[in-house]
Amino acid sequence: MKKYILLILIALTSVAYAADANSAIFGKDLIPNILAYDQEGSLHLGKWFTILQGKYFSMAFLAIALGIPAVFLVHYLIIGPMIFAHDRKKIPVFTMFHRLIHWLAGFSFLILIPTGFVIVFGTFFGGGEFVRVCKELHAISTPFFAVSVLPMLIMWFKEMLPTSDDIKWMMILGGYLNKRKDPIPAGKFNAGQKMWFWICTLGGIVMIITGAIMYFQDFKIELITSLGLSQIDLLRLSAIVHNVFGMAVAALFMTHVYMSVFAIKGAIHSMITGYKEEEEVEILHSTYYKKLKEKKEV
Repeated sequence: MKKYILLILIALTSVAYAADANSAIFGKDLIPNILAYDQEGSLHLGKWFTILQGKYFSMAFLAIALGIPAVFLVHYLIIGPMIFAHDRKKIPVFTMFHRLIHWLAGFSFLILIPTGFVIVFGTFFGGGEFVRVCKELHAISTPFFAVSVLPMLIMWFKEMLPTSDDIKWMMILGGYLNKRKDPIPAGKFNAGQKMWFWICTLGGIVMIITGAIMYFQDFKIELITSLGLSQIDLLRLSAIVHNVFGMAVAALFMTHVYMSVFAIKGAIHSMITGYKEEEEVEILHSTYYKKLKEKKEV
């Protein structure tokens, strides 16, 4: 009996969408895709997608949304911000082009991340128009971020490559757990900034691709078909990857904002004026400062 009901449903569905023969979901591949569901050769993502999407992803995003700000609040109350002298020389570190690209990405994230959280917790918000608008804002802001990714990757690639200083920086957590002004081993960018850069750029590219797959959903690419990957497997894989990278991006963006706005007093001005205070560079980027001294640029 169940077999006949399934066949009837398949027949009705295929008739309803027969007009769109080129559809990757509702076209001529519909019945083969249904019959091949979770069979040999598929990615068997149904179970994992249901578990992760239905429970664990929302828990992880909630932990990030509440946990990270709480940790930073404790840090601010106990350790407090780093304060550097403003009466010494100001060192040029960012060009106008650097700053424009940075702010383009930054403003994009100010829309992408909050709307992303709303999408994750859509059920909590009751779905409806508010969640739909957030979904569209999320999609609209993505191209603006996409425009900034390649320029960032090109202009900072060399300076973001790992060095031995990064290991030393990680071992002392950048010196942020004490109130002393000990010189911190770091180049123009420290290990934390490098971590954020790679997640933002390479991770961002992955998120753009997976996000586009989920947004448009019904499309057909011969390469994907030739690999034997069904559209439902592609959508589920994209959702899983997008969420995992989304957690990393959200966590590190919050960290980046805290460090530049609260943890280091006045640090955000370097992305407004292009200059850093000499003492800030001398302490927080000691290796870079020594190189500038050797070149007699400070």
